[in-house]
Amino acid sequence: MKNFGSLHGFHRIVASLAMAAMLAFGAQGAAAQDAAESAATEQLETLDPAVAADASSEDVAAGASAYTPMKPTAGKGMPVAGAIDVQSQFSPIGKQANGLHIALVWIMAIISIFVLLLFLYVIVRFNKRANPVPSKTSHNTLIEVIWTVVPALILLGIAVPSIGLLSAQYKTPPKDAITIKAIGYQWYWGYAYPDNGDFEVVSNMLTEEEAEASGEPHQLAVDNRMVVPAGVPIRLQTTAADVIHSFAVPSLWFKLDAVPGRLNEKLLLIEEPGVYYGQCSELCGARHGYMPIAIEALPMAQYNAWVLAQGGTVAGAADAAASAAPLQEPESSVPGAPGAGAAPTA
Repeated sequence: MKNFGSLHGFHRIVASLAMAAMLAFGAQGAAAQDAAESAATEQLETLDPAVAADASSEDVAAGASAYTPMKPTAGKGMPVAGAIDVQSQFSPIGKQANGLHIALVWIMAIISIFVLLLFLYVIVRFNKRANPVPSKTSHNTLIEVIWTVVPALILLGIAVPSIGLLSAQYKTPPKDAITIKAIGYQWYWGYAYPDNGDFEVVSNMLTEEEAEASGEPHQLAVDNRMVVPAGVPIRLQTTAADVIHSFAVPSLWFKLDAVPGRLNEKLLLIEEPGVYYGQCSELCGARHGYMPIAIEALPMAQYNAWVLAQGGTVAGAADAAASAAPLQEPESSVPGAPGAGAAPTA
């Protein structure tokens, strides 16, 4: 009995050690996340909330009227009818997250099949007909050790890449990243380019007829896209002028809340040119479903040309190369809605 008791205590010790290891890995991940959040907090403390919620810059360009928008590729950066999995990913963090997602699906499938086989074995082997005299065994130390330690090790194996993914998602953008600000309004988006002359492009959803004419998906197509360079780190900042919005693009594995009076930021890197669609993912009012997001990623040279066409500036570019688009007032397409330069409304 003493040996049995010691073995019974041993499996509890092993399980405790496994759990302690999981907590240790979790503490490292939490420390990495805290460091990233503290850096963002330092920037926020130096920011005037009124500036963060500023709805527009003085120079607002026409956007789509100054260039020819890229044609989207069917099935790329957009939902696919009948799809049962997440969208294909076009950012490094998206590919890392999708790899973990696939691994977890296989782990769940293997565990489910194993448990099903155990059920079938018990039903066949230990039913009343096949086993008329039931066993009266109350403990089995080996089995108890296995079913405690093995699940703990599986969870530990899942925790390590999960914490790595969390840390990667909060990685601070490099100093040379291009800053682009997404501003949520009721109910449309504005995109400001503080590193390129601080102009702003206002984006409203196209009607079904307009989207069909341009060959784009309805309720995702917009008049003016957020144009960004491909293959270049982007410091994407979000804020809002009225209520909380959320900037989310599934094919880039990107989601960041836009909060009035607060400036949030995350690293975004799009690996290849294309058009990527998303939507506001925070219930923000009656027309929440009319706030689509369309990101157009261009090669760097074409991005610079687009910036100059908007009346913006590019470091090292000659002023004579700029072909400014006519300026416009950033008004919403919704009758009676406040313009981008209007005061926030409740």
